[in-house]
Amino acid sequence: MSNNLAKSAFWLMVVTMLSKILGFTRDIVLMYFYGTSAYSDVYITAMNIPVVVFAAVGVALSTTFIPLYQEALENGGEKRAQNFANNILCIVSIISIILSIFGYIFAEPIVKLFAISFNGEKLALTVEFVRIIIVGVLFIGLSNIMTAYLQIQGNFTIPGMVQLPNNIIIIISMIIGAVTENFDILAIGALIGMASQFLFQVPFAIKHGYKFKPIVNFKDRYLKKMIWLILPVLIGVAVNQVNAMADRSLASSLGDGVIAALNSANKLNFFVLGLFITTIGSVIYPTLAKLSTTNDQRKFAEAVSTSVNCVSLIILPITVGAIVLATPIVRILFERGAFDEKSTQMTAIALMCYSVGMIAYGLRDILSKVYYSLKDTKTPMINGIIAVIANIFFDVTLMQVFGLGGLALATSFSSIICILLLFRGLKKKISYYGQDRILRTFVKSLIASVVMGVATYFVYKFANGILGSGFIQEVIATGISVLVGAIVYGVLVSKFRVREVKMLKKMVMKKLNRA
Repeated sequence: MSNNLAKSAFWLMVVTMLSKILGFTRDIVLMYFYGTSAYSDVYITAMNIPVVVFAAVGVALSTTFIPLYQEALENGGEKRAQNFANNILCIVSIISIILSIFGYIFAEPIVKLFAISFNGEKLALTVEFVRIIIVGVLFIGLSNIMTAYLQIQGNFTIPGMVQLPNNIIIIISMIIGAVTENFDILAIGALIGMASQFLFQVPFAIKHGYKFKPIVNFKDRYLKKMIWLILPVLIGVAVNQVNAMADRSLASSLGDGVIAALNSANKLNFFVLGLFITTIGSVIYPTLAKLSTTNDQRKFAEAVSTSVNCVSLIILPITVGAIVLATPIVRILFERGAFDEKSTQMTAIALMCYSVGMIAYGLRDILSKVYYSLKDTKTPMINGIIAVIANIFFDVTLMQVFGLGGLALATSFSSIICILLLFRGLKKKISYYGQDRILRTFVKSLIASVVMGVATYFVYKFANGILGSGFIQEVIATGISVLVGAIVYGVLVSKFRVREVKMLKKMVMKKLNRA
């Protein structure tokens, strides 16, 4: 990565970390007041409906919007590109409003699709919640377009901050809702939070030259191109949402609190992925797109292998650490208020099982960006469909044996199958993408991670035995074991002479020298 890319990645990582910490605070507040109860299940299920309805569409929009805006800019100038952006904004608004009306009318059958076993008061409450927040699909779509526009202008920091106002509003609504015992306040807070993500970005888009003008032109050639590209991208990026929907729907039959436990474990996993992988993917995508058009295969292969290796170096030790320290991590973060020991056990099992596929989740995001930069949207789509089928098969099979752990394992196994297929497809497509470097780094990182995991486990047991029970003692024991594990891993990957470690060291030393 160049200096500018590294700088963008650094600042995006900083703001993403702040957003993710605040997001965790939101989840902790939810678990404190509601634990793994029926109310938590209602909130999580209802909140995920607008996300599933439009999040995949939003990501697909931003993915296809970037190259087509650039094309409109190069061929027709600034005015033509602005017209394209406004046309997409207006059409997305119209579609979103139609979807909102549809969602309001058919809220009950939609809820039953997402949670097959909800009935009685639980079903009625979820339907009521959905009818309040369904308008949020409009703001999700508009927010994604603003994000894409700002990234085109080279501003990665503001899009990384959109979750800050959203999370603050939701936390406040949770506290007020719990104090007043009015569950509808959570729904109203969720809707205002969704709106804030779009409104937060608008002033910065205007500062970068964006001017709104109402345009609706279904004959626009760039719109037609976008529709052609967006369908396979949409199916490809919808995999996570469809898998989550299948998991939650089946989890609703396992009793109260299972959806909340799966959600808490999933949030822990995606905290890491959102912090590191989204940052790498957001910054590397424009570079890959540029390199693919210049046909510089050597630099393209180097960019791909460096990105994949960075994911392996970061995610593999976190995966092992999450498996080894699942119970203390969950206990420290969530076990308070209504979140009891049983909730901790449920969430820890789900976390361990989700962590098995963490490396696959991260690599899938990066490799999808590689395919999109090569203007291949069909391969990720086909692999996405295979992953969904595999996930549902594993869900039904493993749930019978392992319960909620089986649902989390199913997601991990299907993601691993998907990533293996994506690697195989990339070899057929461009022959060489640095796979020798990727394999060497993966093996070295895996060995270092396993050794680190063993050291972490024994240090935690030893520290926990000396310090005894209690929250502060748990935090200290876990902190010591994480610190020792990080040192062991750092020493080992340095001894193994992993190229990306040297690159990161140089970057850090350069920053320190400047300081």
